[in-house]
Amino acid sequence: MPYRIFGRPLLGLIDSERAHGLGLSSLAKLEKSSLGRNLLSSFYQSPELPLDVFGLSFNHPLGIAAGFDKKAQALSAWPSLGFSWMEYGGVTRFPQDGNPKPRMFRANKENALINRMGFNNPGALAIKENLIDRKSKGLWPNNPVAANIGRSKKVTNDEAPEDYSSTLDILWDYSDLFVLNVSSPNTPGLRELQEADHLTSVLNSCNSIRDKKGNHKPLLLKFSPDMSDEDLISSVDIAVKSKIDGFVATNTTISRYVPKNSQSRSAFAQSGGLSGRPLRKRSLEVVNLLYEHTESKVPIVGVGGIDSVDSAWNMIISGSSLIQLYSALVFNGPSVVSKIIKGLKIKVKENNFSNIQEAVGSKHT
Repeated sequence: MPYRIFGRPLLGLIDSERAHGLGLSSLAKLEKSSLGRNLLSSFYQSPELPLDVFGLSFNHPLGIAAGFDKKAQALSAWPSLGFSWMEYGGVTRFPQDGNPKPRMFRANKENALINRMGFNNPGALAIKENLIDRKSKGLWPNNPVAANIGRSKKVTNDEAPEDYSSTLDILWDYSDLFVLNVSSPNTPGLRELQEADHLTSVLNSCNSIRDKKGNHKPLLLKFSPDMSDEDLISSVDIAVKSKIDGFVATNTTISRYVPKNSQSRSAFAQSGGLSGRPLRKRSLEVVNLLYEHTESKVPIVGVGGIDSVDSAWNMIISGSSLIQLYSALVFNGPSVVSKIIKGLKIKVKENNFSNIQEAVGSKHT
């Protein structure tokens, strides 16, 4: 409640990207000491709802989605806010500034964000150096960590396989699982990598790095919500043949409706990817489609519009083993995490499941 009364209105007075930066830098300062982490935990700690996915143990299904902690600068803060896992990035092989500012916008009445950030990050080598330093200082979380990998803007799609695999190689020791982002709408031509020839080449190149490393770490593929069902299924079949370990559904959307609120209409008129509540319906459709088409054999991470117990539960019973949120943290504040997990524990009990894993995909049975 204090966040809704004080925090959100104050952040609403300043530019979205600046507000994001202020929040993240505050977390980065707090995570540096056990006192700071314990302080956050005292307010936001979540109960446990344990499950195993991708050969990894999670305290509960909910993680922070990619894009919030691009440079992995607050990794140890996320468990203190109640998250059971975190995904940093997107990281590209080469440093890049991203698209011109302003490039992040809020549609408050719609609980939606629009961004055209363009993979702004210092590049894989700089991220690696930061992560080495973090480990040396004992600031590595005990929870699973995922890295989101994107294509460098200056690289062509024909050069993308080497670009992705090089980043994977550099970050290999600094993530428990990797998400291959071929679906952001903010890098020109990137979504073409979801097509058959490009996708096969990217996955084969990344598999070669994994084979060279000799220890199996999960590779996940993140899909666009704007693909047709037919194209989505085609990409899924290619990915499964190429030994993909999981799917993330979904990235942001370029589709729009016309909101009634003038502030929201202004935000929706901006180019870029839309996330938050308006994305929920399509993300849920994609999760259902993936679960049914793969006959529940490939784990799914559901993301898009999760901001309540019911939206999280619907993602899980539709087929998501893990879930993520981003926009809800902006609009609802950090307490949304523990509220969702407490609610999921009640849902598990009410539906006579012995654990959360039994609930995954249960609407299909």
